[in-house]
Amino acid sequence: MKIQQILLNERPEGLPSPDTFKTVSVELPAPAEGEVLLQPLYFSVDPYMRGRMNDARSYIPPFKVQEPIESGGVATVVESKDARFSAGDLVMPGGGKNFFPWATGILFSGDHLRKIDSSIPPTYYLGVLGMPGLTAYFGLMDIGKPKSGETVVISGAAGAVGLVAGQIAKLQGCRVVGIAGGEEKVKLLTSDFNFDAAINYKGNTHLGTAVAAACPNGVDIYFDNVGGDISDAVMEHLNFFARIPVCGQIALYNSTDVPMGPRIQPTLIKFSVLMQGFTIGNYAHRYMEGMQQLGEWIRAGKIKYTETVIEGFDQLPTALLGLFSGQNSGKMIVKV
Repeated sequence: MKIQQILLNERPEGLPSPDTFKTVSVELPAPAEGEVLLQPLYFSVDPYMRGRMNDARSYIPPFKVQEPIESGGVATVVESKDARFSAGDLVMPGGGKNFFPWATGILFSGDHLRKIDSSIPPTYYLGVLGMPGLTAYFGLMDIGKPKSGETVVISGAAGAVGLVAGQIAKLQGCRVVGIAGGEEKVKLLTSDFNFDAAINYKGNTHLGTAVAAACPNGVDIYFDNVGGDISDAVMEHLNFFARIPVCGQIALYNSTDVPMGPRIQPTLIKFSVLMQGFTIGNYAHRYMEGMQQLGEWIRAGKIKYTETVIEGFDQLPTALLGLFSGQNSGKMIVKV
């Protein structure tokens, strides 16, 4: 069986380009005992994948050059040599493996697959019930520890994590301010997702003033998805005992030099601020807790969700690069 794969062709300097990727055709053998042949339906693209293109020590191993890029995904079983799976089952990676290779056909060990409920839209397992939703839930609830009446600011608020984090904060009785790029996204936050206020950072040379206006009582929780100048502007308005869950730094992922900005340590000391970085892997033993709570809120209509779905296996690199120019609202997904 001939399939296509998308490889990491070379490690990029700065923003990845089309030369970063290479598509090849390879022959896929029939499944051996214990293996399952999969047809991928959807692949997730996420900002953290840029870090895996670097040959650097991190919480997750880097991609290997001239080997397939990998990400979260949903697939259907085509042929199974594992009694636990049958043709037509919907599956995701599991059992210690979290990613599928970017390929139009995949051989995978049954030990590293898990079935998913076909009554739920499969893309939800990549978004609101997957890594982004769980990241929002644990980052906000465990590190942010929101209290009714507090002010929560979320950068990257129209992204997959930010949308969920903002709605969870509202459920806790907080005033929620989102920062996003573009007037359309800003309107979406306040009209569709219950944010109290939203700030368009694009072309805004007075972000600090905008944050002050939207947060007259200061900032108690800053859910940081982006870093850079946006985070610098928010830090000026932190209250005593503020909490900062640091989820992502997408503004810095393609930097070729060491970024310089205001030194944050004096602010942390002056206002007794807690700032903690985290990844969703820290909460692996509590995934079911998060999924159950998110599922309850979704079924009750208390959390809404949106996705940006791009069609075509060959569009995976384009979709990934689109994250860095803000071309997505909610979760960015590629439909194979």
